[in-house]
Amino acid sequence: MKKVCVIIPCYNEVENISDTVKDILTQSSDRFMFFPLVVNDCSIDDTAKAASGAGGTVLDLPCNLGVGGAVQTGFKYALRNGFDYAVKFDGDGQHKAQYIVTLLEPLENKSADMVIGSRFCQEHDGFKSTPTRMVGIKLFRCLNSFLTGQTVTDNTSGFRAYNREALEFAAIHYPAFDYPEPEEVVLMSRNDFRLLEQFVEMQPRLGGQSTINPMKSVYFMLKVVFAILMVAIRKPVRKVRS
Repeated sequence: MKKVCVIIPCYNEVENISDTVKDILTQSSDRFMFFPLVVNDCSIDDTAKAASGAGGTVLDLPCNLGVGGAVQTGFKYALRNGFDYAVKFDGDGQHKAQYIVTLLEPLENKSADMVIGSRFCQEHDGFKSTPTRMVGIKLFRCLNSFLTGQTVTDNTSGFRAYNREALEFAAIHYPAFDYPEPEEVVLMSRNDFRLLEQFVEMQPRLGGQSTINPMKSVYFMLKVVFAILMVAIRKPVRKVRS
């Protein structure tokens, strides 16, 4: 049985986190044992209490680090506690735990180092995103495909799985940034990690409010584009496989 640390960065998700943790716990099987790790990013509501009551392990950060810092905290925990795999999973109810195994399969058969859960690599009639965010999603698809030479359809997806080697790298080098997902795609590709997308269905946020509103979306896109370009021009920090 493989141990999987499901890292859930959270800020004020009391309305969603309990159901999210319970959903993850129901997916454990004789192949994978899932451990929901809620990284509470200095929430001012009862997120930590709700997560703990649902059966999750909670790490309380003493100050708000943003998504990047919270996720990297989870990677460090997973690395130090000997997990075989790590999965990044949003705490807002948009991700479905039934697809975690779908993301782990390519890691198990060693065809990928990091797997991204994508809403766009297969045609479907389910939820995709809001019109405003679709602009950013298409922008990052074009930019990252050009920089990596590989088409990644869902660069903003926060639903991702990592093998042990990718986990060790991310624990040190993960972008400590507000919205690190598009930057991470270029970082991992530039450092010779094999990236793969698997189709997943997502759903609208179940409760609460997102920290990204339409006005912030423009600032977010500009900020992330700059971060991506900086990663693209830096030398890789990992020795490339021969």
